[in-house]
Amino acid sequence: MTTTHPPVMVETVTDPDLAAPVAEVAGATFPLACPPHSDPGDIAAFIAANLGEKNFRAHIADPDADVLVAREGTDGPIIGYALVLHAEPTHPDVAAVVTQRPVSEISKMYVAPEHHSRPGHTPSHVLMRAAVDRARERDSVLAWLGVNQLNVRAQRFYVKMGFTRAGVKTFTLGDSVEHDYVYTLPL
Repeated sequence: MTTTHPPVMVETVTDPDLAAPVAEVAGATFPLACPPHSDPGDIAAFIAANLGEKNFRAHIADPDADVLVAREGTDGPIIGYALVLHAEPTHPDVAAVVTQRPVSEISKMYVAPEHHSRPGHTPSHVLMRAAVDRARERDSVLAWLGVNQLNVRAQRFYVKMGFTRAGVKTFTLGDSVEHDYVYTLPL
């Protein structure tokens, strides 16, 4: 028996009251992208410092950021989110390989695991297309993102969406320095 899902709808969040449910999804999905050797305490500390309700309230209010949420249907629960930042890269490793301007960073893009693989238009595809569209609407000529070098599944997804590997950068998670690939997509 095939389960029929409502269509995936993506909206740009403008209501700061949605910061709490977005933070809830962020806290549940961030660990999925962490390398297996990551310390759970470091993951929890990162979530508390960077993915809380106050962080998303600030992103929602920031004119250089877009918080997007994916839902099943128009009023279903949030099943994924993306954070698109419209600013020059500040990490020196990224700035060395992302030289075109203006650019947008797809800083976060996560979908709840129970929605990863399903027939038809998956939430991750719909959400990524919406994030790329937001970058285009901001007149960015390039979108970029970072992904842990051990996260092969995500890398395959980004390649499927048209991104190519452009370089490497580091990412600090607690006391651990992780190594990410930088992927870019010309717009």
